[in-house]
Amino acid sequence: MPLLPENGNVMFEEDDLPYEEEIIRNPYSVKCWMRYIEFKQSAPRNTLNMIFERALKELPGSYKLWYNYLRQRRKQAKGRCITDPTFEEVNNCHERALVFMHKMPRIWLDFCQFLMDQCKITRARRTFDRALRALPVTQHHRVWPLYLKFVRAHPLPETAVRVYRRHLKLCPENAEGYIQYLRSVDRLDEAAVRLAAIVNDESFVSKEGKSNYQLWHEMCDLISQNPDKVKSLRVGAIIRGGLTRFTDQLGKLWCSLADYYTRSGHFEKARDVYEEAIQTVVTVRDFTQVFDSYAQFEESMIAAKMETTSELGQNQDEDIDLELRLARFEQLINRRPLLLNSVLLRQNPHNVHEWHKRVKLYEGKPREIINTYTEAVQTVDPAKATGKPHSIWVAFSKFYEEHGQLDDARTIFERATKVNFKQVDGLSSVWCEYGEMELRHENYEQALRILRKATAIPAKKAEYFDTSEPVQNRVYKSLKVWSMLADLEESLGTFKSTKAVYERIIDLRIATPQVIINYAMFLEEHTYFEDSFKAYERGISLFKWPNVHDIWNTYLTKFIERYGGKKLERARDLFEQALDGCPPKYAKTIYLLYAKLEEEFGLARHAMAVYERATQAVEPAEQHEMFNIYIKRAAEIYGVMHTRGIYQRAIEVLPDEHSREMCLRFADMEAKLGEIDRARAIYSYCSQICDPRMTAAFWQTWKEFEIRHGNEDTIREMLRIKRSIQATYNTQVNFMSSQMLKASSNATGTVSDLAPGQGSMDDMKLLEQKAHLLAAEAEREKVKPKEKILFVRSDTSRSELAELAKQANPDEIDIDDDDEDGEGDEDNGPEEVQLEQKSVPAAVFGGLRDD
Repeated sequence: MPLLPENGNVMFEEDDLPYEEEIIRNPYSVKCWMRYIEFKQSAPRNTLNMIFERALKELPGSYKLWYNYLRQRRKQAKGRCITDPTFEEVNNCHERALVFMHKMPRIWLDFCQFLMDQCKITRARRTFDRALRALPVTQHHRVWPLYLKFVRAHPLPETAVRVYRRHLKLCPENAEGYIQYLRSVDRLDEAAVRLAAIVNDESFVSKEGKSNYQLWHEMCDLISQNPDKVKSLRVGAIIRGGLTRFTDQLGKLWCSLADYYTRSGHFEKARDVYEEAIQTVVTVRDFTQVFDSYAQFEESMIAAKMETTSELGQNQDEDIDLELRLARFEQLINRRPLLLNSVLLRQNPHNVHEWHKRVKLYEGKPREIINTYTEAVQTVDPAKATGKPHSIWVAFSKFYEEHGQLDDARTIFERATKVNFKQVDGLSSVWCEYGEMELRHENYEQALRILRKATAIPAKKAEYFDTSEPVQNRVYKSLKVWSMLADLEESLGTFKSTKAVYERIIDLRIATPQVIINYAMFLEEHTYFEDSFKAYERGISLFKWPNVHDIWNTYLTKFIERYGGKKLERARDLFEQALDGCPPKYAKTIYLLYAKLEEEFGLARHAMAVYERATQAVEPAEQHEMFNIYIKRAAEIYGVMHTRGIYQRAIEVLPDEHSREMCLRFADMEAKLGEIDRARAIYSYCSQICDPRMTAAFWQTWKEFEIRHGNEDTIREMLRIKRSIQATYNTQVNFMSSQMLKASSNATGTVSDLAPGQGSMDDMKLLEQKAHLLAAEAEREKVKPKEKILFVRSDTSRSELAELAKQANPDEIDIDDDDEDGEGDEDNGPEEVQLEQKSVPAAVFGGLRDD
């Protein structure tokens, strides 16, 4: 463009003179030119452009001037028609600028964007290429994003592919963007190749945060869903490589491989892949994925066949093919439980429970069942087994037994006895099942021979729990086998052989208390009483408390049944021996047996001594019951007078709850005996452990007692005691509550710490509130004279009291509970009642009456 108008004159305004003078003085100063340009921003565009041109003529290498000039020219072209000559002028201006600014990426980017806005595709592409050639490689990263955006914006896949390939040579980490573009333009073959390349590149890091497995799965989906478009890769080999690489995602990969063959039209090959997958996956999740995909595949095949048949019409071959497909699908559904069981067995081939389930699935198919059992006994390692491995051998032999093949069942058992099980219990169970099978078929001698063989002493003895030795050397100490042999000997053998078995069990020191008792009962049945007692003695020497309890209990019971009082001293020695070291938990039964022996065959005082010892020897929870038994037996033997000492000891020993009950019973007994003062003393003693708020029944009983047998003074004394006990418990409660308040105030420590006087004031308020509550409670507990009370002598009967109560007595006394200081009116008391003589109750004398 010309710098000057055609007439050669430059038009200046008066305000421009200072700037023009400054420029004349400093023609190479960028600041002067920028100030002038800034001042002329509102001037016409020709004038502004002329100033820029003059400045650039003086300073052609100024980036600042070029940048602002080009921005100004682009701004002037904005909004114009695309065919306007102004755009070409601006393009030429950019070209002139690039002569000097070819190392400035910003100029290149603005020019390229300007060309993109003009939709000049070829010129823009060539400009991008010139920019990449002109700029150093360290600044290419600023150009490529705009270049890639440009090629993606136009439907020119070949150009875009070539640009992307150039870009990936510089930035291979951006391969995912290229793959995404290739998929968008349906160039799936190259996309798959690029995906395979980045999957195999261990150093590749996804910019989208995808893991190597996610990229692999994306590639599998791509190649399996588009078999007709992906030709450069061996799909089967790639997916099978993934099966060995990603073992935790086998289900998806198998489904992808089968899907590839399905879409390729190789349906039989897809079915083979599904079958192979079902037979190889080892997790239930993978199996479910593969099986569901397999079932869906078969359904789609049947649907397609039915649709084809309906279109082409009926054909015999087509119908047969359809029936075959339906049968295949039905068989697949029916096989599902068995296939799932196979998966679980591949997970853990030593899972005994799953082998049993597999046998049940083959129910009704003997050949398959035999094959399954055979495979199971060959596969399961007893040392690694989950469950009981011997149960497979037992079930295998029972299967032959149910089908009448006893010889085969015996062969299985014989082989099972040679298996090195992990536990002795497994081998002993096999021997016992072997013997029971012979018993079911009434081969009694054979059963005895089997169990005798099992319990025979091996050539090399070993301890029962010595795991370093095989179980065959330790089964001779299995109580399970010996117990069954003992039962068989009792039923089928002789007395001598049975006794030898029991003796052998005891000698091997594997007997239990139940075995000892069984041995003794066996001897007793054959009238070998002393031998049975010796067996008990041997058992007692073998065991300690508490295991010996059942032996002692049975021994003592049988001894008393046998001899009664004939060998009393021996029986007493046995009881003393049993009680020596007996824990309190088991003492009660033995003491009661001992006392019963003394009552029936010994002396009454000895029985009482046993009961006395029992009350001290049993557990605290059983003492109350023991005292009740003691009191009852003492009253029956010696009379109720003898029970006073027992009651006193019970009250001292028992806890408060039971002690209160004993006191009430003791006082009631004394009242029946006419000992009113003794009964009152007992009530007074018991009141010390009776809180009036918690034990109202006790105070009501005492009150009724005083009404029947007391007078005004005794009533007042009872009320005084009640108030004192109430005050005692209230004091304890107040003390505890004050301690709790103090603890809580110390824990919080806010008010009393801030205001020391405040805490004491709060305590005083609380105490005052307590005092008011106690006063109100005492007022409520006043005895209201609801009915008139008659005081009579202690020996007045209840019927006489009732008659007197019915008479209208104007001189009855109304008693106020709180009037402690007043005295009764002696002149107005009730008239004396004539005393009657009563005979002493027979219960007082007890068993001494006959004497």
